[in-house]
Amino acid sequence: MGWVSVCKVNYVKPDFPFSAQVDDKRIGVYVIDGEYFAMEDVCPHANALLSQGFMDGDTVECPLHGALFDIRTGQCLREPGDRDLNIYPVRVNGDQIEVNLTVE
Repeated sequence: MGWVSVCKVNYVKPDFPFSAQVDDKRIGVYVIDGEYFAMEDVCPHANALLSQGFMDGDTVECPLHGALFDIRTGQCLREPGDRDLNIYPVRVNGDQIEVNLTVE
């Protein structure tokens, strides 16, 4: 699939990530200290959108059962997350945030 535009830069705020649907994938886009990150947006434990969870620094907590994930690496830091999440390379092209979805 390669690089795809998922949203405008101003759609992503430090405490308000953006959730994008690209084909069959839900992608959460986050900004931390001016750097953009993208990872799977669906918690593998309970199908909740992590972008609607609770951010604290570079982590996000699932809003349903408290699984905790590192936004930069996708690593599951606290169960019941079941597994690490896929992360995707991000680049800014003009006012668009693009994500490379071929990397898994």
